[in-house]
Amino acid sequence: MMTGQCLCGGVAFEVSARPGPVALCHCSQCRRASGSAFMATCPVQSAYFSYQRGESLVREFASSPGKYRAFCSECGSPLYSRTDAIPGILRLRVGALDHPFGQPPAYHVFTGSMADWDRITDDLPQYEKLERTNDPH
Repeated sequence: MMTGQCLCGGVAFEVSARPGPVALCHCSQCRRASGSAFMATCPVQSAYFSYQRGESLVREFASSPGKYRAFCSECGSPLYSRTDAIPGILRLRVGALDHPFGQPPAYHVFTGSMADWDRITDDLPQYEKLERTNDPH
């Protein structure tokens, strides 16, 4: 069981199954949503995600047709994203988890649109655009 929360603590959640691989997304939307060079995300089936408190504070923003980014309406912390194309899967924002879960990043995605001031210094696979099948990024 993993737990997580937003910055203000108004929203808390738990995940009862181990998430999938961690992706470091460098797309312009993730950079804007995180205020950083990339966003660390991992997929989890929505059936294994539940709120402990604050579900009424969660808002979803349609960042593009069929893609929704969820955040706390009090503090703005990003929580997850989801797409209509792959129902039942949430992309958790790894930074919202309370504790590390021992799963290092698996790959970088959308490196073709990464910030010009960013540098990737690891040996992880890099994908210029979305090339991974069933990845709801």
